[in-house]
Amino acid sequence: MSPRVASDLLLVGSLPAGSTEQAFRSGAHWFGDLVAALPDGETGPRAPWVGYERERLVRPNSDVVVEEDTDSPTGVPRHVHDTPVFSVREGVERVRWDSWPRIDDAIASYEVFRELREQGTIPAHLRFQVGLPLPSSAMNAFKADFERDYPRAARGFEDLVAGELERLTEAIPPADLAVQWDTAYDTQDVEGVLPWTSGDAWERFAGPVSRLTRLLPEEVLVGYHLCYGTFPEWPMYEPQDMSTVVRMANHAVAESGRRVDWLHIAGPRSLRSEDERFFRPLSDLDVGDTRVFLGLVQPLDGVPGLRRRVRTASKYLDEFGLSMYCGFGRQPGEDGEETMRQHREMVTAFAGDPAALS
Repeated sequence: MSPRVASDLLLVGSLPAGSTEQAFRSGAHWFGDLVAALPDGETGPRAPWVGYERERLVRPNSDVVVEEDTDSPTGVPRHVHDTPVFSVREGVERVRWDSWPRIDDAIASYEVFRELREQGTIPAHLRFQVGLPLPSSAMNAFKADFERDYPRAARGFEDLVAGELERLTEAIPPADLAVQWDTAYDTQDVEGVLPWTSGDAWERFAGPVSRLTRLLPEEVLVGYHLCYGTFPEWPMYEPQDMSTVVRMANHAVAESGRRVDWLHIAGPRSLRSEDERFFRPLSDLDVGDTRVFLGLVQPLDGVPGLRRRVRTASKYLDEFGLSMYCGFGRQPGEDGEETMRQHREMVTAFAGDPAALS
């Protein structure tokens, strides 16, 4: 099969914009000729990523008990150890939900996307991109008794996702849609660095990948975003090398039960830009014609830093697109438009130009 995604740039999800419409307008202006799909920026209450699931999906459920709330003086968690702690109410074997607010938001955002595309603001070839968390990330707050509570929450969440994927693809034409599974807690869980988890971390990632992705119609573009999170800074955890995310990427492509169109694999901190040991596992990628995007763009070291990382990665992977290390809606800086302009400038310094490596 020929690849369906061949773009130079991937926008991971969050963008430094104040609203869905602004994110679409700015995203189309700065990146419309570089990407295959355009996200809505994950603005407003979705800016804290799965903090949205904690507050809008999990906390209101009557089967959930809040064991400990955040100590943050503002009420907004400042870091991973500042987030609420939940448990499942006694006697409940499977937490149940009727709907997923993130899907309501996606459907509403698509209407804005469609109107702007009809007006010519968004290029006609672009799809609407939706980022969705897998259970390990969405249900990460069940820390009180993880071994007891996480399976009860995760089973119910998978049931919810299965039904809501159907609702999503009924509301949005599959040929207009691109779905990206977002991981961060999943990756850290497999890496073995989350102090509250126990049991089979690999199955917590691999099982949902094989059960949920195959439910999406083949016309939908599908990708995976594999990184270590940005809460409160990039990265939440820096591994010794890329072996864990490469293993996860290979599994996602092999076991999703359908075509995987792209993979996003986050890169290292600046200090490791020339660390061949970090990048060497890229030579073990076995993903066929799936487009690989490496998250090598960082806000602090500009084109020179990106050049160093591209050179090192190119020793182990012949062809790849570029992206920010993660979504950059929370990136430091007051001017979102300038942030996006700089992002475009960095990516276009390399896109389709091998001489830029010299």
